[in-house]
Amino acid sequence: MNLALRHLIYNQFKIASIIMKAEFWHEKWERNEIGFHQTEINPYLTKYWKKLKIPEHKAVFVPLCGKSLDMIWLHEMGHHVIGIELNRGAVESFFAECGLQPEVTEEGNLTQFWAPGYTLYCGDFFDLTADAMQDVGAVYDRAALIAMSHSSRPRYVEHLLSILPAGSPILLVTMEYDQNEMNGPPFSVSQEEVAHLFADHYSVRLLEENDILEENPVFIERGLSHLTERCSWIKPF
Repeated sequence: MNLALRHLIYNQFKIASIIMKAEFWHEKWERNEIGFHQTEINPYLTKYWKKLKIPEHKAVFVPLCGKSLDMIWLHEMGHHVIGIELNRGAVESFFAECGLQPEVTEEGNLTQFWAPGYTLYCGDFFDLTADAMQDVGAVYDRAALIAMSHSSRPRYVEHLLSILPAGSPILLVTMEYDQNEMNGPPFSVSQEEVAHLFADHYSVRLLEENDILEENPVFIERGLSHLTERCSWIKPF
């Protein structure tokens, strides 16, 4: 098989894989199977955000934001919130539930929804460019890294760091469990992997870790014997 044909087959497989992943998340939203959507503000966010002293005039980026209530809390803390979400219905639901009527424009392959305090993009995270991130001062990732398969996580981190302004720290929430007991998402991400993913440019500080299996019976039903949740502060050297 010649090199050109191998590249063609690889690219077709890659495109098919991306389409399959997109369909998976669209079906989750359409069926309202959104157990990942928290009905309360994330406790790590409220506990640690103010201590991290992110300037209020800086925007905060929330990747794979869904219709998270955490964005409302961040806005109440004085930040403009920039998010990216694959499913348009989730974005529309967020603004509707906030009582906001966003302005909708097309930005390349993405659709931009803007209202005072919020700029949410609908589309593929990997289509997001540095131009959209120029006002960002920090990242809050509760749902993105753990939504990525092991093979996708390096690409996610590489693209994230390539579009962020230099020096932007990240508040990251992850889960770890025996991947043999359950197939994600959410996927298991060890603290060692987090350190490896950011090793070249960032230091990783573990803020807190908790055993959360007993308070999440749905994961017991899925076969897990343990489930550890961690909150980390990822800061440039």
